[in-house]
Amino acid sequence: MRPGSDSWDHGYRMTNSESFDTPAWTVGEMQLDDRSALRRVAGLSTELTDITEVEYRQLRLERVVLVGVWTDGTAAQAEASMTELAALAETAGSEVLEGLVQRRDRPDASTYIGSGKAIELRDVVLATGADTVICDGELTPAQLTALEKVVKVKVIDRTALILDIFAQHATSREGKAQVALAQMEYMLPRLRGWGESMSRQAGGRAGSNGGVGLRGPGETKIETDRRRIRERMAKLRREIKDMKKARDTKRSRRLDNAIPSVAIVGYTNAGKSSLLNALTDAGVLVENALFATLDPTTRRAGLPDGREYVLTDTVGFVRHLPTQLVEAFRSTLEEVTDADLLVHVVDGSDPLPAEQIKAVREVVTQVLRETNAPAPQELLVVNKIDAADPVTLTQLRGMLPGAVFISAHTGEGLDELRARLADILGRLDIEVSVLLPYNRGDLVARIHADGRILRSTHDEDGTRVHARVPKSLASALHEYAHGG
Repeated sequence: MRPGSDSWDHGYRMTNSESFDTPAWTVGEMQLDDRSALRRVAGLSTELTDITEVEYRQLRLERVVLVGVWTDGTAAQAEASMTELAALAETAGSEVLEGLVQRRDRPDASTYIGSGKAIELRDVVLATGADTVICDGELTPAQLTALEKVVKVKVIDRTALILDIFAQHATSREGKAQVALAQMEYMLPRLRGWGESMSRQAGGRAGSNGGVGLRGPGETKIETDRRRIRERMAKLRREIKDMKKARDTKRSRRLDNAIPSVAIVGYTNAGKSSLLNALTDAGVLVENALFATLDPTTRRAGLPDGREYVLTDTVGFVRHLPTQLVEAFRSTLEEVTDADLLVHVVDGSDPLPAEQIKAVREVVTQVLRETNAPAPQELLVVNKIDAADPVTLTQLRGMLPGAVFISAHTGEGLDELRARLADILGRLDIEVSVLLPYNRGDLVARIHADGRILRSTHDEDGTRVHARVPKSLASALHEYAHGG
């Protein structure tokens, strides 16, 4: 294919199956302008009709065609992005019929793929009987509208797809509110309808049946919907703010208890919840699906030397995570900013683990920047080594020399991980020498529970203790330090 060509690249495609065929990418295939020899599955088209916005939003994603624009990066990266989009679509409950990748310098400003390719896409939709087109990128409101006018079926982008998955998986009151807010922030500038259903006005002399208070120049239905969405968004923000206070109270109690805090971060489906279960027997949901965990789970865990720490499982990240989600989930992601250590879980069986690491670090950096919090120490943990290719693991060991390699499923490497956690968290402690009066047995008990006593003696004035303790406990012991 010529550089800058706007032709489809059918070397990466899917036809009437549940998984992508991924034949080897060759230079010859890249240089071909057109690949017209396509297997088509005949079907009926479900074209858009004159429906309201509410009816539009209630359409279920069922039979979809994926469309991607490959502007930069390697062929493997383009293939991985489309494979991930297919996994996202299947997680949302869709059946992927076909995937098309277009090679061009940049997405078309009007229809994302260009007017000519939009017509070709329409033919694919008719041939496969698809009812939805999913684009691998975030489309502007104008691009969505223009592309839908051509293909005549529902078009959504990657952002809307991820928001739909979050809406399906949210279980807690706070999680549902956060997702609803993110969806409305995304929907507001994209609100539209077809025909005249969204442009009818209420009020005015011609439509004065509404009675007193509704007469006047009138308000179109779409303006009414926008106003109601803004009101709902304001209410959700207030509710999330109130729920954040409760979360902050719980977090402050954990900090006051002087127990080290560890947050598990990582790409979606990297095995974070499996690791939490393996270390704490938490019993949280483990599912081979993207974004299976949205609500953070916090459990206590023990180190080999008997000390305890708090382990928190956080929401998974993904490439091009919608900014609306990062904003809405800020209170949840603040678990990351208060952690003493980040356990960054990487899927060792993924073909591009470096891309996963980059995507996660970008989101963590964004959260830390918005909260003005210092970056916690990071420990890379490569998971799923039982399913990973041995050659890939060898490359990862060379690329990530400080990482711990484990399998949360089989338990391999967990003892090494616990030892590393004990070493890192131990170095976060402060060494103190104090003389505690005999009436402060509570402080001695806290040192035993949360710290590590190096030396202890008793004399007539009290108990002399030389120990390593967390920072918060060291502050509580400061007034007795002079006795050391």
